[in-house]
Amino acid sequence: MGKRLFVRNLPFSTNDDELREIFGRAGNIESATVMMDRATGRSRGFGFVEMATEAEAKAAIAQLEGYELGGRALSVSEARERGERPPFTPGGGGGYRPAPNLGYGGSGFNDAAPKFPKEGGSRRGLRGKKRSL
Repeated sequence: MGKRLFVRNLPFSTNDDELREIFGRAGNIESATVMMDRATGRSRGFGFVEMATEAEAKAAIAQLEGYELGGRALSVSEARERGERPPFTPGGGGGYRPAPNLGYGGSGFNDAAPKFPKEGGSRRGLRGKKRSL
């Protein structure tokens, strides 16, 4: 078990000093950081605490899991290393997908462009052109 803890469900008003004070009850703290949104400067609602020993980290999890702070129950767990993430691909992660091509004559799947029955318009349009010539 690691010494670094992941703390979820923090009130948005929480800062590093408050986090350090709360976890200081469980043992010696090496660092306490509330993660902030770069754009707004507001808390993102989670943070990391690094305890001095693994025993103190276990004690902090036991004491502070479910601890109510600002009307919110904290969730405390061992922090895991961030794994290798797949590269960002637009439209590749689910979510919105455009409807398949349902043009004339196509099955709707893997059609590059809509297919029309005849080039040049409808039959009636072609007869009208011939009569006028």
